Amino acid sequence: MPDIEKCDVSPNATCPSGVTALKPIAEHVLGDHAPSSISLADDKASQHQCPEGGARAYLTVLGAFLALFCTFGVMNSFGTYHAWYSTHQLKHLSPSTVSWIGSLQLWVFFFAGGPIGQLFDTFGPTWLMIAGSVVYVFSIMMTSLSSRFYQYILAQGILFGLGVGLLFYPSLASVSTYFSKYRATALGVAATGSSIGGVVFPIMLQRLFTTVGFAWGVRVSGLVCAACCITATLTVTSSAPPKKTDLCVRIKTFTDTRYVLLTIGSSVVALGLFIPFFYIAEYALAISVPASETFYVLAVLNAGSVFGRVAPAYLSDIFGCFNLLAPSAFLCGLSCLVFWMFTRSLAALMVFAALYGFFSGAFISVITPCVVQISDRRQIGVRIGVIYSVISFPSLVGGPAAGALLAHGRGSYDGMIIFSGATLVAGSLFILLARMAIDSRILARV
Repeated sequence: MPDIEKCDVSPNATCPSGVTALKPIAEHVLGDHAPSSISLADDKASQHQCPEGGARAYLTVLGAFLALFCTFGVMNSFGTYHAWYSTHQLKHLSPSTVSWIGSLQLWVFFFAGGPIGQLFDTFGPTWLMIAGSVVYVFSIMMTSLSSRFYQYILAQGILFGLGVGLLFYPSLASVSTYFSKYRATALGVAATGSSIGGVVFPIMLQRLFTTVGFAWGVRVSGLVCAACCITATLTVTSSAPPKKTDLCVRIKTFTDTRYVLLTIGSSVVALGLFIPFFYIAEYALAISVPASETFYVLAVLNAGSVFGRVAPAYLSDIFGCFNLLAPSAFLCGLSCLVFWMFTRSLAALMVFAALYGFFSGAFISVITPCVVQISDRRQIGVRIGVIYSVISFPSLVGGPAAGALLAHGRGSYDGMIIFSGATLVAGSLFILLARMAIDSRILARV
């Protein structure tokens, strides 16, 4: 794909209304790779005028921020739960076994993206977010009552992941229907909710666990999340009219070298990407950081991702999405291999957490625009659904695999850190190949 033009940012710019469902997407002109069957009339029929602001648009950004704050923010805080379970309710289980709870969260969340996106295209955000709020808050309350491993798997693993997906995807997709010129900025603001939640919840949960106990600590956090969910559901709307979409996955999807390489690279990255989120609090304990301070490390990691999610939204418009995606994954891996591996103090661990948070946040925020950039407009939703469904499986096994390496190393974190760093670096190489398949010129904006 030699020339990829930027989306129209004129006052008359239009927004896609159908398969723009899953996450932030932008209109790109596909040049010679666009199917000849897509006529001008079809293109106009699939678009609507972007409001580019207004009360409903800004309320939707606020609602999406709150939805991500209380859902993905809590998911980013699983390291707090993992460290607590390993020394309390589930201390008789290995870290690898406990990590299945967090891995199931990720698997359900990612795998549900495709179906939820199609439902959003057909019905809009409101009913999905109502269902998501009920499922999400119910999962938190059931977690507070749980005491056995299978109960945590059902409540905090499966139900929690589904609730997050039902709130996360519709809220971000709704933001994208209101903006074209300022879409990246609007989505960047909304996405910071997840990182800020990842700063607030680890500290809040730790304080609650030690003052009112685990059960009531979880319930209090659930009440905070319920308030955020209700506000988000009332404020998030879509400017795109509901419509039925093309659900089929075209054969061309699996013969597109760029897309296949991007999917392979993202899957390999997903094996190691979430390991620091799961284990960094326990690692802090292992290097003799006081238990009362370990959860600040996870908070710093999520604070770093605040900037990692916002800055790429701006920089990708200047340098290109693929030109940021591959370096972000590579630098994540490099920071593990040359920094985390040799960290033996709280100060050094805080620096690593901030760096890793920034680069991982950049990767997460840029991957979807990369899919959009190489996709037919009418297959964007399906293609994003496919890549996230594929990513769900390595996300599922990455945490337990790291735990198994930790057990095999008899408490040494070296094997786990090498695994995390190596998969990130290897995945970045596949993404680089995808970038070169689009345009082999080194300095090209891709």
